[in-house]
Amino acid sequence: MQAIQFQKLHPQAVIPRRATPGSAGMDLTACLEQPVVLAPGERTMISTGLALALPTEEWVALVYARSGLAVRHGICLSNSAGVVDSDYRGELKVGLCNLGSEPYTIEPGERIAQLVITPVLLPPIEEVSALDETERGTGGFGSTGKQ
Repeated sequence: MQAIQFQKLHPQAVIPRRATPGSAGMDLTACLEQPVVLAPGERTMISTGLALALPTEEWVALVYARSGLAVRHGICLSNSAGVVDSDYRGELKVGLCNLGSEPYTIEPGERIAQLVITPVLLPPIEEVSALDETERGTGGFGSTGKQ
């Protein structure tokens, strides 16, 4: 398997790593000169000081929230999950928002998100005049019930 290449754009940047051998995600850390206070309802972009290169277009890097920050403090990603395309070479930045009721201070070097590398399917696209029928059909939100 080909390696994922990381470049430090800032000397204090931390190359991501898995916290345990069974971890799917690698921790992304805040590359900050000083703490950032995120007020309730506020959004901000936090630098990681890193860029990455994925080996081929058949890979994607996905940025997810850290569950502990989300559950304990209401700190979530501003876009639910971040998508880092295989041809992007800019700095990885993490959009965070504070859904909690108290200000939260993001410290330099704090683990703020997790990065998951996964294959991506690239099927051909076909326009059709109608789709095949299914049992569910066009039933949308809540159409299959609660239990």
